[in-house]
This record gives sequence, structure tokens and C-alpha cells, in this order.
Amino acid sequence: MHVEEWLQTIPSVWVYVIVGVVIGLESLGIPLPGEIVLVSSALLSSKGVVDPLIVGICASGGAIVGDSIGYLIGRKGGTPLFDRLGRRFPKHFGPAHIAKAEKMFNRYGVWAVFFGRFVALLRILAGPLAGALHMPYWRFLVANVLGGITWAGGTTAAIYYLGVVADKWLKGFSWVGLVVAVLAGLGTTVWLKRRAAKATGEEREAETVTTA
Repeated sequence: MHVEEWLQTIPSVWVYVIVGVVIGLESLGIPLPGEIVLVSSALLSSKGVVDPLIVGICASGGAIVGDSIGYLIGRKGGTPLFDRLGRRFPKHFGPAHIAKAEKMFNRYGVWAVFFGRFVALLRILAGPLAGALHMPYWRFLVANVLGGITWAGGTTAAIYYLGVVADKWLKGFSWVGLVVAVLAGLGTTVWLKRRAAKATGEEREAETVTTA
């Protein structure tokens, strides 16, 4: 069962809770499929199952709160925290991942927090790494809030409107497809009848020639 199908089987209020919690935990530093949950929920909103505004608010809130908690954890744990996480989760917190993320932070500073929201690796590491590198919290918070709202709200809005447009297009396409199918069926039937009539005529001519 896909995430979207599973979310559709539960009450809408729990969809909002799951969106906020999963994205919050991912932002905190736990590798979870936050983007998949967000996209699936936004698709459901385009079908009228949930409210897109509430989905966007829950996603934004989860991203901002999760990143802030991750910042505090990184601030307290420092570099040794990533060493421990690297040994336990090498696919997500291995030395290469940490080195790449740290290089981006050193190069882009606060912009790495903002744009990191749109990158899977940095979305997990942005908060803890910013704290471990002792980035001033007020700078982190500004980038965190703006990035969280832009990513969560923008993704929800984009997927919602794409879903609405796609749904209308598919409904229109279903009628077009039906008409095309009917015309194709009629055309095929006429062609087969003509072929059969022609074959019957040729067979009769051959029998006439043989008899003569």
C-alpha cells in the first residue's frame, strides 16, 4: 500500500498530525520520508480529502520546530554527536555526508539553512549541524522559518494545484478516450466487414472459375 493510499484510510485530523510529526522528526535529524508524506498529503488535498491550508501549516510548523530542536541538540552534542550518529547510521550520517554538509555550511552560511530545506541530505542535517557549528540562533531561526514556510507551503500549493489540474485533465481525457475508443471500434468493425466481404467475393469468383 502506497503512502497516499494509507493516509486516505485514516481520519483527516490524523493526516495533519502525521505530516507535522514526520516532518518535525526528519528536521530534528531522524531520517524519515518527510517529503513523501508531504507530497502524498498535498495530493489528497487536491482530491478534497484534507485541507491544503492546514497541511501547509502543519508541515511548516513541523519543519520549524523540528529544525529548532535539532539546532539545540547539535549545540549541546557538538561534533562528537555526529561521530556517534555516523557509526549508527552510516548511510545518512557517514563522514562523507557530514563533510559535504559542513562544506556547504562553511561556504554559504545561513543560506545553507534556507536552501537546505529543499535538499534531502541537508534537510536532515541543517538543524543539528548549525548548532554544532555554533551558528547564531537568531540567524538560524530567520533562515529556518523562511525556509520551512517556503518549502512546506510552496510544495503543498504546487502539488495541490497540479493535482487539481491533472484531475480535470484526466476527467476530460476519459471522455475523449471513450469517444476515440468508440470511433476506433466502429472503424475496425467496418474494415473487418469489408475485408470479409472482399474475401467472400474472391472465394466465390475462384469457385466460379474452377467450375467453368
